[in-house]
Amino acid sequence: MDTDLDTDLDTDLDTDLDTDLDTDAETGAETGAETNAESTDGISETGLEDRADVAPSEGAQGRSSGGDEGGAIDTEIRDAVRRYWGYDRLRPLQAQAIRAGRERRDSLVVLPTGGGKSLCYQVPPLVTGRTDVVVSPLISLMKDQVDGLRSNGYPAAALHSGMDVRERMQVEEDVRAGRLRLLFAAPERIMSGAFLDLLATVNVKCFSIDEAHCISHWGHDFRPEYRQLSRLRDRLPEASLHAFTATATPRVRRDIADQLALKDPLELVGRFDRPNLIYRIVPQIDVYAQVVEIVRRHDGEAVIIYCLSRRETEQLACLLNANGFEAAHYHAGMAPADRLRTQEAFAAEQLNVVVATVAFGMGIDRSNVRCVLHATVPKSIEHYQQETGRAGRDGLEAECVLLYSAGDVARWQSLIASSAAESDDAEGIEAAQRELLDKMRSLCGTAGCRHRMLSQYFGQPYEEDDCGACDVCLDEVEGVEDGTLVARKILSCVARTGQKFGVGHVVDVLLGARTQSILRYGHHELSTYGLMAGASKKHLVSLVHQLVDTGVVDRTEGQRPRLGLNDTSLEVLRGERSVRLLQPKLAIGAPTAIEEDAWAGVDRGLFDRLCALRRLWATERGVAPYILFEDGTLRDLARIRPTTGAFLRSLEGIGERRAAEYAGDLAVEINRYCGEHELATNVEMQAPIVRPERKATAQKQEAFRLFAQGRSIDEVSTEVGRAVRTTFDYLAEWIAKEVPGNLDPWIERAAYARIAEAASTSEDGRLGPIYGALGGKVSYDLIRIVLSHQRVTGGDASDRR
Repeated sequence: MDTDLDTDLDTDLDTDLDTDLDTDAETGAETGAETNAESTDGISETGLEDRADVAPSEGAQGRSSGGDEGGAIDTEIRDAVRRYWGYDRLRPLQAQAIRAGRERRDSLVVLPTGGGKSLCYQVPPLVTGRTDVVVSPLISLMKDQVDGLRSNGYPAAALHSGMDVRERMQVEEDVRAGRLRLLFAAPERIMSGAFLDLLATVNVKCFSIDEAHCISHWGHDFRPEYRQLSRLRDRLPEASLHAFTATATPRVRRDIADQLALKDPLELVGRFDRPNLIYRIVPQIDVYAQVVEIVRRHDGEAVIIYCLSRRETEQLACLLNANGFEAAHYHAGMAPADRLRTQEAFAAEQLNVVVATVAFGMGIDRSNVRCVLHATVPKSIEHYQQETGRAGRDGLEAECVLLYSAGDVARWQSLIASSAAESDDAEGIEAAQRELLDKMRSLCGTAGCRHRMLSQYFGQPYEEDDCGACDVCLDEVEGVEDGTLVARKILSCVARTGQKFGVGHVVDVLLGARTQSILRYGHHELSTYGLMAGASKKHLVSLVHQLVDTGVVDRTEGQRPRLGLNDTSLEVLRGERSVRLLQPKLAIGAPTAIEEDAWAGVDRGLFDRLCALRRLWATERGVAPYILFEDGTLRDLARIRPTTGAFLRSLEGIGERRAAEYAGDLAVEINRYCGEHELATNVEMQAPIVRPERKATAQKQEAFRLFAQGRSIDEVSTEVGRAVRTTFDYLAEWIAKEVPGNLDPWIERAAYARIAEAASTSEDGRLGPIYGALGGKVSYDLIRIVLSHQRVTGGDASDRR
């Protein structure tokens, strides 16, 4: 975080940070003895690679050949889903996962946060009439799910250390009597002899392991007690095992399957892209002002702010309270009772803004978080994906903002080194975590579509040219005027100071400051002294960090990192390479199409009144408000304004039990409001807005012009300010459109011929087999442009020779 926030932060990281890089011991995570401190200060495997609700969603990609067309489901499954959750359709891959559970075929299901993975193990016991068991790592997760299921009339319970003897005995009696369909328990309880004996009384044969990545050393939240589950197959060889997780790279998925000894598992992997999330990654310039501005955009809505240190959470919470917001901090150093109080207030919508370390979130299932703000950089893209995934879990629009600073990356490097030193495999762990951090830095420093970059990181294609839901595609970032000249001034100062000083000193020299250090070394006499006088120091620091992130200048590691020149620096200084520096525009523009569509036709006043009514009912029943009705359901009510039970029951998201319990009161409230404001009731649901296809962006049009001139990928990437991967996408599209005679400017002829030959032996033209046939020595990007050219030329490469 910026130095104005905590000037002495770097000196006391050891005592101030929640630094649980490898274990959750400090956080009171509910493992082992199942403590009640419902938090996980968990701070994940490779590169640019829940709810129970079941609203319709965008497509997904599965590894099964089961052929579910999105939501085609059996009658018995449809009846259960409609009765208990009020939906007629399932999200992609849910039907296949449910069938695997019903038929007791081992499975491994990876669905992103908000993708409805919980429903995949909640439905099967309803249609089979048996009792199934769910392994869950946290008491708070169990409680949330059980509360939600029971509010739907679903017979579910949990056994955990937070219950008294009478409560446990009642649950055990319900199990023996066969009254439960789902029983939740922690992994260490699952493997106890007494628990297995209890399950034997009702012949439990199906186990679902939630948060299954916790069993893998390669996962981002490894929990040793999950390893006990590896013995489950030996103890119950006839039982089916079903692993569920929201984030797992191919290596983690393989490890999960191996550890659980899954037998011929059905593997289903959904899309990682969350199209309802609006991603923004902007440089830290004035953290205090930026945080206040962002929270103000979401006044009255749920916001989670993530920081790296405990002190930062307390400072930012204090700042927000001073600016008229009600905010609370949350970190592992708090007393368990205080953490629980904050967590429950947030879940109950009595508190909307929480400033937290990564301790906060896993045990919370509030579905209507409208903003996740990272005031400091996460340590990996996996963590970023998981933490931003806590926004918009109801499928409605939500904003994810990351305030980026290379200084945060340096802090993480220091923490990784100190944490790894305590491990038996210090060198290996440090190298792996540094690789993940480098990929996070690359994501932040590259001006490409955020949705595309995240999808591609997790190994999935992203077909849209313009997502319309990130700062880059929304044109909210702009180039710094004369960026190359600014870069040359900075590099000259690095050279003049002997490449022996850090960012702060170099910036002070450029600004013409008269610090003790500058005077001691005589740097006030350098030609670069005061060369950028009048510039904002915070802005200039941000520009230097961008040069570090894009590899234009080097920065050493350690307690006193120094800036240094490299080959790219020299090319810039000699005028052989241009540099594009970015800065955010002064203000966020008009609402995005996603936001407009989500609110189309909704009467905001009625929505607010229904939210207040939901909070009242939730308080009376002792559950979180979103367990009763999702925000999406309330928006539909405020859009259609039904006043009859039949009309209300026709809405998705209102099951039979909820309709019976709440229809009358909802109709009264809607009638009253519509009478006060002269609004029509029982409005027919409008068809979703169909938006015209976006025309080519200015950057793409410029890239096409440069390709026609035969300019190289690196040149075009720099000129249009897009990532190299995005530039290759532009090139593939340009090739398909213009059908050039050859690809000489972008690939050597011999390489083209090798790729064409390998492609000719591939039956389906998939990239993976072609890449393998070439021994992994040719990039996927080059393969893609050759295939694009082959398609439009009919595979005739005669002009290539």
